[in-house]
Amino acid sequence: MQDLRITLIQSALHWEDADANLAMFEEKLWTIKDYTDLIILPEMFNTGFSMNADQLAEPMNYKTFKWLKQQAAQSKATVMGSFIVKESGKNYNRLIAMFPDGTYFEYDKRHPFRLAREHETYTPGRDRLIFELNGWKICPMVCYDLRFPVWARNTFDGKDLDYDVLVFVANWPAPRVNAWDGLLTGRAIENLSYCVGVNRVGDDENGHNYLGHSAVYNYKGENKFFNEGEEVIETVTLNYQDMKAFREKFAFYLDSDSFNIEVE
Repeated sequence: MQDLRITLIQSALHWEDADANLAMFEEKLWTIKDYTDLIILPEMFNTGFSMNADQLAEPMNYKTFKWLKQQAAQSKATVMGSFIVKESGKNYNRLIAMFPDGTYFEYDKRHPFRLAREHETYTPGRDRLIFELNGWKICPMVCYDLRFPVWARNTFDGKDLDYDVLVFVANWPAPRVNAWDGLLTGRAIENLSYCVGVNRVGDDENGHNYLGHSAVYNYKGENKFFNEGEEVIETVTLNYQDMKAFREKFAFYLDSDSFNIEVE
């Protein structure tokens, strides 16, 4: 299995201005000169974390979706991030993983953030997503999902674990950033997987400050990349053979509890 190269883009966002954000991120993507497999953008990368969904939501196959398709084709990498989608009269905080050939996967945020009343605006998703990229199994989630270990649990089917890389895209504010750091580390350790978090920086129009703390942790909980407070584009290489060897030596998943999740 070949290594996986992932590129994290930690950035400030223009508040509720999709055109400005798409132009900004297009410029950032053009600066990525070295080969990468996966480019990860923050949560609601085209608007910021807004509850103004009725004015900002887009249907699928519209501006932001087509932008993702174009950027994936041009960069020859899978591009992933979440934005506001309206479908069948409902609003979703939807993550799209767009492949260079125009195929894609989608994941709707399972846990809307109650403290921001997100649950009153956005419909929660029902299905977890795991997709393959160059043989790696990737499980993407969105922000507040990080606080729910059962939803993120890497279960063993008797042959293999569900995924190799757990990814969280976020707008996680500064006052609770210690929880972000600790939970990312914990998700990596308990799931014997790489865990990646991509957060934004700067301030939004609601007065919230974001410190970033975008990071990559390996299957042992060791930090492979971390940045606080700055706009940054960083490419990190993940090694499959090292992870496989650690899983074989410390097969803690063989003693894990079996369970099923009932989604209402």
